[in-house]
Amino acid sequence: MTPTRTGSRTGSRTGGLASPPGYLTVGRVVALPVRRISVITAAVLLILIVAGAVATLSLGRLGIPLADLAGAVTGGAEGKDAFVLERLRGPRLVVAVGTGAALGLSGALFQSVTRNPLGSPDVIGLNAGAGAGAAIVALFLPGTLPVPMGALAGAVFAMVLVYVSTGSGFRNPGRLVVAGIGVAAIATAVIQYVVYAVERDKASVLTAYVNGSLAARSWDDAGTIWLVLLVVAPLTALIARRLDIGEMGDELAGGLGSEPGTTKSVAVTLSIVLSAGAVSVAGPIAFIALTAPQIAKRLTRGSGPHLTLASLVGALLLVLADLAAQQLPLFENLPVGIYTMAIGGVYLGYLLTREWRRGIL
Repeated sequence: MTPTRTGSRTGSRTGGLASPPGYLTVGRVVALPVRRISVITAAVLLILIVAGAVATLSLGRLGIPLADLAGAVTGGAEGKDAFVLERLRGPRLVVAVGTGAALGLSGALFQSVTRNPLGSPDVIGLNAGAGAGAAIVALFLPGTLPVPMGALAGAVFAMVLVYVSTGSGFRNPGRLVVAGIGVAAIATAVIQYVVYAVERDKASVLTAYVNGSLAARSWDDAGTIWLVLLVVAPLTALIARRLDIGEMGDELAGGLGSEPGTTKSVAVTLSIVLSAGAVSVAGPIAFIALTAPQIAKRLTRGSGPHLTLASLVGALLLVLADLAAQQLPLFENLPVGIYTMAIGGVYLGYLLTREWRRGIL
């Protein structure tokens, strides 16, 4: 593993704080872009994630007292503390960290290849497809399949439709977004039909899978999402340098041998796998994939996909959103997806306000 640095120290386009990256290399295959500001930011994000985890486990009536938390986590939990750690909040926390990281990384991959700050797997119909699949299984096929499997099947089917509809697979970002919007509209129509076609009390079981929820997660769910991350993260590292080069444009990237068409297809496929894994354990949680990569870029004021930082920001956002879902007294039992929608709404409002001010100035 060898750190190397390439390029000159310009950084003027990003406010003077970000220099061109060095690359952390593993043999001749893996080259990960590394900046000092990125390392510092990653360390701060990790500290905040740990703080959020401590708050998740310790706050509230059933929380583990801070004085006992370290002993409980290292294997000394008994009675109520063991129940909270092993059944109630521990699996939920681990799923939140893994799901948030998967969504953040998914969004970073997607936005890198589409070069669109408003692009994410949400846009191309994955979440809507998951909701439609969950609706059909939960309300029309109860007991035939678990609802999470229905959500996963719906997400996969939606992506197959998008792949076929573009005529060029995942290679053309413009066609991908247009086809995705169409598939999302169809899936949303299916959801609405199912909800209105059945009794309202039966439709209430859809809440978690239409909005996304971390309630009643198990260690099996945690194992699922972390297995997806362990499989996809090394594959993402293999294309990290190509993605970094690809942000300079397809012609230049092709001239440097990064094969932009293949890189885009691989990146979108990995993005969809990550999002599908997240959907399978938590339902279609919105806006994390959209906001995390952009927050990561603004924290470092640098170019590039920021894959690692986007993962950490995604994990932090979902941990904090789930902490709010558990502890805010005014809104009991709201799915965590409602809170991530609020985060996304604030983010989009910020973007609109910033662009409006730029237009005025």
